[in-house]
Amino acid sequence: MGLMKGKRGVVFGVANDKSIAWGVAQQLSAAGAELAFTYLNDALEKRVRPLAESVGANIVLPCDVGSDQQVSAVFTELGKIWGSIDFVVHAVAFANREDLKNPFSQTSREGFLLAMDISAYSLLAVTREAMPLMKQGGSIVTMSYLGAMMAVPDYNVMGVAKAALESSVRYLSAELGQQNIRVNAVSAGPIKTLAASGIGNFKEKLHIMEERSP
Repeated sequence: MGLMKGKRGVVFGVANDKSIAWGVAQQLSAAGAELAFTYLNDALEKRVRPLAESVGANIVLPCDVGSDQQVSAVFTELGKIWGSIDFVVHAVAFANREDLKNPFSQTSREGFLLAMDISAYSLLAVTREAMPLMKQGGSIVTMSYLGAMMAVPDYNVMGVAKAALESSVRYLSAELGQQNIRVNAVSAGPIKTLAASGIGNFKEKLHIMEERSP
């Protein structure tokens, strides 16, 4: 127990025990936080629920962040159970495999909009619903990557989506700071996750990072 004792929050984006969101959740739990989790579909529920139970979490809710109704339903339920929350972890991103594989100039309109919706706009959707429950202020954290700042080979449309995500963080932070709600992005290095499996030459990127990191 420690820094997060007495704090309650919801984690979006756990897919399995390799997810960045799961690593964050473990640390939050170890620091004393009470957690809720979401899952995308029935297949992922089978992975997420046992992980949630392993850290003492009994609130596990379905949520496709591409649906405003499902996002709203999550926070409505949290409001009924907890009344208020202190933090949100947003670790959700998606792009079609072909839009990651193909040259960026060949990104389809549909693929571009999908990547932006799930990877960037979903932060706004989640934040909008979380705000009324952050009655004493709070913290919203999302996940980014170097590809938001520079052109990273094979990252393509996801890099553009992450750039939009980071810009959204800045605007949300400026707006919500008046309500004592912090909004930040963590830019992680290459990590072997389910999402990373869709990025071309990922093993090479991981090897280069291992060689060059101090």
